[in-house]
Amino acid sequence: MTTEALAPEDQELLERIADEAERRGNAVIRVPRDDKGSGYCFTACVWAMHQVPEAVVVGLPENVAPVLLDAYVDRAATGEVFTPGRVYDDFFEGVAVTFERVDRGYYVEYFGSAFLVYPDGDFPAVQIIVATPEGKWPWDPDAPEGFAEWQPVLTDSGLPESWTPGVDGP
Repeated sequence: MTTEALAPEDQELLERIADEAERRGNAVIRVPRDDKGSGYCFTACVWAMHQVPEAVVVGLPENVAPVLLDAYVDRAATGEVFTPGRVYDDFFEGVAVTFERVDRGYYVEYFGSAFLVYPDGDFPAVQIIVATPEGKWPWDPDAPEGFAEWQPVLTDSGLPESWTPGVDGP
């Protein structure tokens, strides 16, 4: 697909994404909460610029999610590898995060405008999953009520699939 084939509004959005990525090293797209679910943020151009998987974070406050994504990109672009199921406690003080691969069935819903950058949808993507300050994960049976709906795990099963919770992951 060439950019000339894009609708004017899509061309304008692609230019904004590319300009932001060029200026900052990545573009962060924010999608506000609506009646269908939590708000979320995702990266675009990270794979194209750094050969680092695009990332999405769901359910975090609008001012926190971009900070997490920027920190991920900064670290990953300089060579740090993030392993699904490993707990990282150095993104936010007192709050753990882990990573999971995003099932391609969620790409259109959670990375929609990234398809302007990757028209064929050929890019890897990870979800950054954030525990509660008390260390509860969305899949924990004693997680706060509604937490799993607020921060869904974007795998085919809706649960971690790259590791087994409590065995070789959080």
